[in-house]
Amino acid sequence: MSHAIKVATYNIRKAVGLDQRRNPARIISVLNEIDADIITLQEVDRRFGARVSALPLAMLEAETSWMPVPLHFRPAAIGWHGNAILVRKGIEVRRAEPIEMPTLEPRGAVMAELSVAGHSLRVIGVHLDLSGLWRRKQVRALLAAIDACPRLMPTVMMGDFNQWSDSGALSELAFHHHRLVQTPKSFHTARPVARLDRIVVSHDIQVTEADCHVSPLSKQASDHLPVWAALHIG
Repeated sequence: MSHAIKVATYNIRKAVGLDQRRNPARIISVLNEIDADIITLQEVDRRFGARVSALPLAMLEAETSWMPVPLHFRPAAIGWHGNAILVRKGIEVRRAEPIEMPTLEPRGAVMAELSVAGHSLRVIGVHLDLSGLWRRKQVRALLAAIDACPRLMPTVMMGDFNQWSDSGALSELAFHHHRLVQTPKSFHTARPVARLDRIVVSHDIQVTEADCHVSPLSKQASDHLPVWAALHIG
């Protein structure tokens, strides 16, 4: 029997809102509003110094039902190149690793293999190239990483793809048994004009609903709106 889950992706802009204030508590509140089972975050680590997380681990543990997928790169960071995956407590993390991608910028992706109510699920969090010069190569690198995995399983890729149209680099997905979930425009929060934040699923996943999360807090917390989808796996 299939299992219903809610997934989401959110570029939190290092927790700096439209008021130019860094407010991790506001991001935490938005995440709690969304209440997804699995969340991928972009721009979660601060860029300079020790690159500590913009969302303090103690705050996540005390005020949410999620834990970050362990990547163990820096003591105070919860992600890699700004990418993190949060899973609801009780979801088993079987394997987690970064995905190296060709890039001129500090970009990357993270991948985790999970057990959700006994069902296997692969989740990849991404933040692709801003300029577009490397985006197609990066999508190919993501798909190659999936091919290199020893086990086939339902897969969700989520993140800031920095791609305005459904064509271009995203057309690579059509040859790999994955499809784009139709979600609304999520950037810029003040006036959404671009569909930069995307959810991609393998063909063995059923999508029942998808949308942006719009609330008074989410319209102030970042320059991106969160995007979510309700899925059936297994």
